[in-house]
Amino acid sequence: MLKEYKVWDRTTRIFHWVNFLCVLVLSVLGAMILYGSSFGATVDGRNFLKVLHSYVGYIFAINLAWRLVWGFIGGPYARWRAVLPVGSGYGAQVAGELKDISSGRKANYLGHSPLGRIAATALLLLLLVEAGTGLVLSGTDVYMPPFGKAIATWVAADGVDPSQVRPNAPETVNPVAYKEMRSMRGPYAQTHTTLFYVLLGLIALHIFAVVMTDVKRGGNIISAMFSGRKTLSEPPADPH
Repeated sequence: MLKEYKVWDRTTRIFHWVNFLCVLVLSVLGAMILYGSSFGATVDGRNFLKVLHSYVGYIFAINLAWRLVWGFIGGPYARWRAVLPVGSGYGAQVAGELKDISSGRKANYLGHSPLGRIAATALLLLLLVEAGTGLVLSGTDVYMPPFGKAIATWVAADGVDPSQVRPNAPETVNPVAYKEMRSMRGPYAQTHTTLFYVLLGLIALHIFAVVMTDVKRGGNIISAMFSGRKTLSEPPADPH
């Protein structure tokens, strides 16, 4: 017999799809910034893309910050104790899921499965690092908040108002300070770019795992992120 369970609250579902759209748009814009010169993009064109990337990044970061808060006050399956790979008996839960997989048994979970919690945490950490490094790069590339004003003040040439510092305007910056700033920026840019590719790989793996789990185990995993409800034929392994 089929039974329907309410799992994902509205806020969690909104976060998921806003996050999905932001990551999609940011990925496209990021690729255009990285490889735009190969397709004849002008300097002004790339700067415009960086500004647009930053604005979408603000939405992404605010949405992510709200999810961090919601982990403390949201529904039972959205809270950190149901998401993070920690807690009493978690090791036994992982062992049980691995045993189920190896034996071909079908175990359904309402929230994240024990192994799924590891994947969800890894994705969340990557998103947080991408958001943090992205905010730094936004300040160092196009002098946008929250660090842009401080960066502009640092690199402004003598007698130049920091508010007049612009990207690719060497006459507005002190060459020595600007070189120091770009050196500071380097590790952030490298981390942001490297994790961009790692994030794309994990997202692809996440989508594959969700589709395969939906096909093999059922439970309406994909549709549940729209409706908030899962339909199971057997009692869940993680009832709340």
